[in-house]
Amino acid sequence: IMAMTAPVHAADTIKIGVPGAHSGDLVSYGMPSLNAARIVADEYNAKGGILGKQIEIVAEDDQCKPELGTNAATKVLSEGAVAVMGSICSGATKAALPIYNDAKIVSISPSATTPELTQKGDHPYFFRTIASDDVSGHLAGSFAKDKLGLKKVALLHDKGDYGRGFVNYAREMLEKGGVQIVLEEGITPGAVDYGAVIQKIRKAGADGIIFGGYHPEASKLVQQLAKKKIDIPFIGPDGVKDEQFIKVAEGVYATGPTDVSKLPMNIQAHENHKKKYGTELGAFYDNAYSATVALLEAIKAAGSTDSQKIMEALRTNMVDTPLGKIKFDAKGDAEGIGFSIYEVKDGKFVELK
Repeated sequence: IMAMTAPVHAADTIKIGVPGAHSGDLVSYGMPSLNAARIVADEYNAKGGILGKQIEIVAEDDQCKPELGTNAATKVLSEGAVAVMGSICSGATKAALPIYNDAKIVSISPSATTPELTQKGDHPYFFRTIASDDVSGHLAGSFAKDKLGLKKVALLHDKGDYGRGFVNYAREMLEKGGVQIVLEEGITPGAVDYGAVIQKIRKAGADGIIFGGYHPEASKLVQQLAKKKIDIPFIGPDGVKDEQFIKVAEGVYATGPTDVSKLPMNIQAHENHKKKYGTELGAFYDNAYSATVALLEAIKAAGSTDSQKIMEALRTNMVDTPLGKIKFDAKGDAEGIGFSIYEVKDGKFVELK
C-alpha cells in the first residue's frame, strides 16, 4: 500500500534558523526564544503555512558564546535556513553576523541589545525586536539622577560587550547631570566572592550602584551587599530580569521593555505557551515571538524567500505582534518598542509609571 504522505524534501519547507543558548549558564534566556519560534511555526503551519509550504525550525545551540556563535550560524545555513531568528546574546550575535552578511541572509535577534549592531551600518541584514542598550542605559542614568536623586554612583560591569555598554550609556546621562562617578570596576563573571569590590563601594561612599551584566553575577552582588549591610539602590539592565534574581533582590531596580501584557495578541501568545509547554515563559519570549511573526509575515508579503524583498517588507509593513504594532527602521531597529524601569516588589518585577 502506498504511504499516504510523501517524504518531505528540503525544498518543501521554509526553514527558519534559531541559534541561541539552548544549554549552559544562559539557557534561561535561550530556550524561551526557541519555544516561541516553535509555537509560531505551529500556528502558521496549522493554517497551511506560508507560500504553500510548512515552516520548519532549525535549532542550533551556541550557549551564548561568540566562538560557538559562528558554528551555529554556519550550521543553520548549511541546513538550508532562508532566514534566522537569533541569536540571543550580543557577543554570539556579533560573531555570527558576518556569516549571515556573506550569505545575504536576514536575521532578527529578540534580545541582542549592543547598539553598534545597528548603529555602525556594518550589518545590513540584521534586525532586532528589542531596544538597544543606549535606550536602557540612558534610562537607568536619568532614573538614578532624577528619580532617586543619587549624587555619587558606583558603576560595575562584567567586562562583556553588553554589561560595559549599558554602564557607558548610563554614565553619559549621569555626567550630563553632574552626578559624580566614585568607582568604576569590571568584575569577573562566575567569581564566588565579590568582597573586594564591595569593600571599594563602601570606601568610595557610593549612594547607588549601576550594574551592567547578567543575573548570576547580579544575584551574588545583591546578596553580598545585603550581608555587608550596604543598603543603597542597585540598578541593572534587563539582563538581570530572571526568576532566580527576583528571589534575592527585593527593592532592586532593572530596566526592561514596557509592559505589554494587556494586549490581546500578547495574552494569546502566553496562552499558547501554557498549552504547549505548561511552564513559565522566561525571558524575551515576547520579543522572540514577535521576531518570528515579523519574519514570517515579511516572507508572506514578499511572496518569496528573497532577502531583499523580506527586508523591504520588514521596513514598510506594520505587523501586529505580542509587543504591539511594529515595523523596522532603516538601521534595523524596531519602531514602536519602549522601555521602562521596574522594581522588585514582593517577589515580582513591577513597572514604575
